[in-house]
Amino acid sequence: MLKALLIDDEAHCAERIKKLLVPYESTIQLLGTYTTVDDGIKAIEAVQPDVVFLDIQIHDQTGFDLLDKLATIPFEVIFTTAHNNYAIDAFKYSALDYLLKPITKIDFDAAVLKFQKKNSLEETTNKLKVLFHNLSTQTEGLKKMAIPTLDGFVFVAISEIIRCESDGNYTHITLKNGEHLTASKTLKHFEDVLPTLNFFRIHKSHLINLNYVEKYLKGKGGYVQMNDGKNIEVAVRRKEGFLQKLLK
Repeated sequence: MLKALLIDDEAHCAERIKKLLVPYESTIQLLGTYTTVDDGIKAIEAVQPDVVFLDIQIHDQTGFDLLDKLATIPFEVIFTTAHNNYAIDAFKYSALDYLLKPITKIDFDAAVLKFQKKNSLEETTNKLKVLFHNLSTQTEGLKKMAIPTLDGFVFVAISEIIRCESDGNYTHITLKNGEHLTASKTLKHFEDVLPTLNFFRIHKSHLINLNYVEKYLKGKGGYVQMNDGKNIEVAVRRKEGFLQKLLK
C-alpha cells in the first residue's frame, strides 16, 4: 500500500482530490490532509509518504517553501495550482506533474498512473532541482530542461539545444557540445515546450534554435545552415514567418 499526504489550504480542492482518490483506495492510502506548511512538514517527517499532493499556494507561503525546508525529498510530488500562469513553463521544462484546478478526473488519473510507474527517487530529485533552478532564473536562455529518453531523463540547459529533428514518435536532439540525444517524445512536444522567443519550426521535421543559425540561403523556401554544419530546408509555407522571426 502506497502512503499519500495532501497539503492544500482550500477545503473544496482537498475534498475533490479525496474523491478522485477513492478508486485507488486499494493501492493508495491517504494518511492525512494538512492546510499549512508547518503541519505539512511535520506530517511528512512522521509518515514518510510515497507521494504528496502539494498545493503551490498555501496561505502566505508556497509548496516550494515546504520542500525547501526538508533535508531530503524521498517521495514523489504532484503539484496542484489554481493559477494557470504560475510557473507553468518551469513545470513543463522539469517534466514534473502538476494539476490545474479545478482538477479533472482525466488529468488526475494520468498523474497517478505516471506516479505508479515509479520513477526513481533520484530522478524526482533531479527534476525538482531543475524546477527550483528555473523558478530562480529569469533569463530564458539559462533555464534547464528535462529531456525524456528511453532510459530516463537527461537534464540540459535550453540554450545548449541547437536543433531537434523528428523521427516518428521520437525526436533527435543536437546539443552545442556535439552530443546527440534521442528523446521519447514527438517534435510537437518540444515545439510546445521550448520558448518561442528562440525556437522556430522551419519544417515539419525540424525545430531549430535561432541563435545557432549561421546562414540563410535563398530559394523557394530556402535553407538554413546551422553552426554544427547541418543544412536544413525551410518549408515554403513557413518561410515568411521564419524570416520575420530571424530578422527581429
